[in-house]
Amino acid sequence: MTTATPARTARTARPKADAVLDAATDLARAAAEDTAEIPGHVGEHLGTLVLADRLVEHRFAATMPGYRGWAWTVVLARVPRARTATVCEVALLPADGAILAPAWLPWSERIRPGDLGAGDVLPFVADDPRLVPGWRPSGDAEADAVAIDELALARARVLSEDGIEEAAQRWYDGAHGPRSATAQAASDPCLTCGYLVPLQGALGQVFGVCTNPWSPDDGRVVAYDHGCGAHSETDVPAHPSDWPAPHPVIDEVSIEVVELGRPAPAAPDAAPADDAAPADDAAPDA
Repeated sequence: MTTATPARTARTARPKADAVLDAATDLARAAAEDTAEIPGHVGEHLGTLVLADRLVEHRFAATMPGYRGWAWTVVLARVPRARTATVCEVALLPADGAILAPAWLPWSERIRPGDLGAGDVLPFVADDPRLVPGWRPSGDAEADAVAIDELALARARVLSEDGIEEAAQRWYDGAHGPRSATAQAASDPCLTCGYLVPLQGALGQVFGVCTNPWSPDDGRVVAYDHGCGAHSETDVPAHPSDWPAPHPVIDEVSIEVVELGRPAPAAPDAAPADDAAPADDAAPDA
């Protein structure tokens, strides 16, 4: 009777250090400097890493601005029994703590409100949750054409309940809602303003459009409890003029101005003395 011999488990041999490749630092640096174009962008030698038998990686610090934590990586190889190293590849790779760009996103996912400019076109979103079909075909092309023409069903998709709710929340929380600084300072809400035109449909329960050219919200959707200083019924108290009271203006060009002195007061008449005799009195008798 024979006993089966258990199979030996294969061991993964670790790559051996290579003295020739480890010592080829100058060759690796020269390759990195040639790739960097500016030799000063290749910094100190950071060490080596044995990738496989007769395959070693040399790393050098990258000193270019904006590449903190990056390293020049030079891979050297050697054929069996050879005493010279060969450059396999040179690359600039991030190391631990390197500054990296954020994860790439398609343009259609990076765009934000306000980014769309003249001539820009957004990609079509077939399964947009904010939209639902505006009408469903009945199967009768002629009847559908009449309905589209007479009932204004030309829009293939309209706002869904989620779309209406999302728009209402965005508008209410934005600059034209009740929490903005303009609304907080207003004395009266837009609901009582004569320049407000209410929206139709579900959004008309909360929002309208401002038509006041003096308002900062002219032509924009505003919440009913928004407000500004251009309300149709507001007024300011009368303020007295800051200018002085007007004085008469004398035309001194065509009129000669003469300064008149004040006349001296007249002297009072002298009264006769009490002991003076009248001139026509007769002499006393002898």
